[in-house]
Formats: sequence, structure tokens, C-alpha cells
Amino acid sequence: MEKTYKQRYLDGEIEFETIDDYSFTWGTGDDPRTLCQYLGLNEEEEDAWISIGEDALRDLLDRQKK
Repeated sequence: MEKTYKQRYLDGEIEFETIDDYSFTWGTGDDPRTLCQYLGLNEEEEDAWISIGEDALRDLLDRQKK
């Protein structure tokens, strides 16, 4: 199975800003998952991203980096 955005970001393979590319790809495709499922985000991360913004999501993800 292909790694999600979150897995690749936490592994240091991509920059945070790549989330925009992933969102665009999801929006133009026919993936049945929600955007957050597609990105690999959990409920807390999704809420932070939607309610507060990208900086809040980046902070949550950065705390999980290896």
C-alpha cells in the first residue's frame, strides 16, 4: 500500500507544504476516502487543520516526527 502524506512527512521524505499537492490530487481524482483519510490524518489533526489552520497541523505532526 502506498504511504500517505502523513507517513511520508513524518519519515522526512516530503516538505509540509506538499499537503497542497496531495489535496489537489485528491480533489481531481475519484478516491472514495475523505481528504483527511487520504492524507492519513487522525481526527485531532483534522480538527486542528480545519479549526485553527495549517500551523496547528504542522505543530501536531512535528511532535510525532522520528
